Amino acid sequence: MQETYYKDKMKRTLTLITAALLLLSFAASAQKKQVSEELKVMSYNIRLAIGNDGTNSWKYRYPATGLMIDDQKPDVFGVQEAMYEQIRFLEDNFRDYDNVGVGRDDGKKKGEFMSIFWNKKTVRMIKSGTFWLSETPEKPSMGWDAACMRTATWALMQDKKTGNRFYFVNTHLDHVGKEAQKNGLALIVNKIKEMNDEGYPMVLTGDFNIRPDNPALKELDSIMNSTRKIALKTDNHRTFNNWGKEKSAAIIDYIYVSGFSSCLEYQTVTKKYADRSFISDHYPIFARLIF
Repeated sequence: MQETYYKDKMKRTLTLITAALLLLSFAASAQKKQVSEELKVMSYNIRLAIGNDGTNSWKYRYPATGLMIDDQKPDVFGVQEAMYEQIRFLEDNFRDYDNVGVGRDDGKKKGEFMSIFWNKKTVRMIKSGTFWLSETPEKPSMGWDAACMRTATWALMQDKKTGNRFYFVNTHLDHVGKEAQKNGLALIVNKIKEMNDEGYPMVLTGDFNIRPDNPALKELDSIMNSTRKIALKTDNHRTFNNWGKEKSAAIIDYIYVSGFSSCLEYQTVTKKYADRSFISDHYPIFARLIF
């Protein structure tokens, strides 16, 4: 009797151990699958290098920007306000990344870039282009009541881990013209509809210079989702910090998406780098997406 009791107990123990191991195996497999299907994206208004910002000038804060990118390790990210020297800094210090984009003033190297950077180890670029937010988007031009030229850079990309293709669009709306903000965003929405007839997942990043309750976002909200709103883990932190001047701080930077199964996390990156409270007058924003 006693021998039978111990045999039965041993069988039950082995059964429980086997079940536990299977559960661990399934969990590990699911986690591995989740990681392999994850795309990390970021939007970063880098603050132009020629800004008269005193101790916040680019020559003092560029190491902090480098440390932030190395820490966050996005697969793809869009920058706004980048001057050619800042693009060169990123190219020289992040050799695993490549980029597309042009200077907004001449379509070459003059003026601010709305460039897209991608990690060549994880993402492949298929085709790309830039258009101006104006009535003549195919050439350098100023639109409506804008204070300056504005552009959007786009790229069709492929995730090397999954083979999934996706579009990435990066922009910077005007900071003054209300019609330029409204019509510029409407142009981007129309361009997105035109370019993505295959229905690929889509990412739109940028400094929109408008707050979340602005009516200009209505049409965009009808075709894409703000990751800040849909992420499983999120925050509601202001993205424009204006070097710590609280009265003017606001949410004006966005990562919008469509076609992804979920967004695991949205984060406003407020962490200090190189012991600097601000690496730009905007905080980078970061999202983890699942195909």
